[in-house]
Amino acid sequence: MDKFIVSARKYRPQTFDTVVGQQHITTTLKNAIKNNQLAHAFLFCGPRGVGKTTCARILAKTINCENLQPDGEACNECNSCRSFNEGTSLNIHELDAASKNWFNGECKNDIRALVEQVRFMPQAGKHKVYIVDEVHMLSTAAFNAFLKTLEEPPPYAIFILATTEKHKIIPTILSRCQIFDFKRITTKDTVEHLEEIIEKEDIKAEKPALQIIAQKSEGCMRDALSILDKIVSFTNGEVTYQNTLEHLNILDEDYYFKLLDNLLQQDIGAAMLLYDEINSKGFEGDMVLNGFAEFMRNLLVSKNVKAAALLDVVEGMQERYAQKAEQVSMSYIVSALNILNEFEINYKMARNKRLHVELALIKLNYLQQALELVSDNGSVTKKKRVDGPVIYKTKNIETAAVISPKKTEAKLVIEQPAPIIQKQEQTEPKAVQKTQQVTTKTAATKTANGKSLLESLREKVGADYNVEEVRDAEALNDAKLAEVWSEYAVSIETLPNKYSTIQTLRNARLNIEADNFFTVTVHALTQQKFIELERTMLCDFLQTAFNNRSINFKVLIEAGEQEEIPIHLTLNSRQKFERIAEKYPLIKELKNRLNLDIDY
Repeated sequence: MDKFIVSARKYRPQTFDTVVGQQHITTTLKNAIKNNQLAHAFLFCGPRGVGKTTCARILAKTINCENLQPDGEACNECNSCRSFNEGTSLNIHELDAASKNWFNGECKNDIRALVEQVRFMPQAGKHKVYIVDEVHMLSTAAFNAFLKTLEEPPPYAIFILATTEKHKIIPTILSRCQIFDFKRITTKDTVEHLEEIIEKEDIKAEKPALQIIAQKSEGCMRDALSILDKIVSFTNGEVTYQNTLEHLNILDEDYYFKLLDNLLQQDIGAAMLLYDEINSKGFEGDMVLNGFAEFMRNLLVSKNVKAAALLDVVEGMQERYAQKAEQVSMSYIVSALNILNEFEINYKMARNKRLHVELALIKLNYLQQALELVSDNGSVTKKKRVDGPVIYKTKNIETAAVISPKKTEAKLVIEQPAPIIQKQEQTEPKAVQKTQQVTTKTAATKTANGKSLLESLREKVGADYNVEEVRDAEALNDAKLAEVWSEYAVSIETLPNKYSTIQTLRNARLNIEADNFFTVTVHALTQQKFIELERTMLCDFLQTAFNNRSINFKVLIEAGEQEEIPIHLTLNSRQKFERIAEKYPLIKELKNRLNLDIDY
């Protein structure tokens, strides 16, 4: 039984003409070979799976071919070509920088070994070719070891570097190489290459299925061939559009057409049921949002004939997109894209993923109604509620005048204000045309029954209405201050750990300095700290007792009786350590052995 070889290896190009989608590079390399204008160092950069390493191998084989063809291709028949195809050529050396261990210096050692090998001429053939794949993974030391040899190699040595991340390569390397930028392979080229392979392998495949595979590969031929191998195994050699969608977990575009129809008809129930059907098939919400956004983008592209070339869909869908695009307004498509983009960005942060997608559908369902499009001479405008400040137009009101001062009721004559207009106008106020008399009851000193207004209010409210007079702020005095101070000491007796504070309060000496300020004199620093800890509660207690929010005090220590501060409170961390180390030398030795430092 023959060993299975994946299509990516089995159908790997062997000549420049068989390389797919990179004609701009293969043509340049063939002309350089024919004209004998080869550079000593090449840098092939571009996305994964587009043919960088393949072109490097073809170039290495072609420049050593003994019977070079007139078009610049290798003959594939000479000893050099056969040894290369069999993998036994001694003139081609490949180094994979991504598989080396940086920390053990393997990259640097391999580069140094490569530099040592460059000194020896090839045993057979014209050139020794060194291919370094994923060169951006080399360490800086490896780059520096490689620098001089790359700049001035022997005439028989050629270096081909390949990378997917050109920006990670140091400029000194870039300046010494001839750079070739590989591009992504187009969907059309991928489909044509897949058709050639299925024809050779005698596989039945529908063209829409191959187009789906090409789109899924995103310009990477290696991925496209791997996907084809999986689907052929899954379908037992018969690749159809439906089983390709099923295997790749892609949502059919028919669902998006149905969903858009429901949203345009504002049938939210049908839209929610359709999403439930999609969800039951195992499609995640972010896939639905992303797929529907791609669908709306395709509609946007289809509305413009010039941009229709950007429409990348399976064969036969272009006409359907064009018909649907005529039914949807441009403003709806753009607004829907903004909504879908916003919900897709916030999808990962949502806890209830399903509700998050359903909210997006609800917004899209009422989007047409929210836009309130109005056609005006062929142009489309958007109604928008004014959220900013509104300037009103008003008329001046004349001063109120009492008509009959003898009566208990006063009549006010005022001018009727003009209707409110939400528009700023720079016009002069018009003359008063009509006035209206408005009779109101004034808050006179005496009402009709001869009672004051306050007495009348009390009678109406009843006993529940209490009038409390506002107390005036009281200045400090010695007797009340000492009484309130003692009351506070009594109030905290029931609290735990307050014995020292209570004794300090009772022994303190109070001295009034001003109407709202007094000093508290104590004997020691610790007593001062006890009172400072109670400052907030104590001030509030005093201010409430005197009904004076401006009362404050300052704590002083009596001169000559300050307690001595313990020495350990005056030292920082390093000074404390030095004192301990003097007494216990082993502590310092432990610090040095563990390489510790003092935390200030």
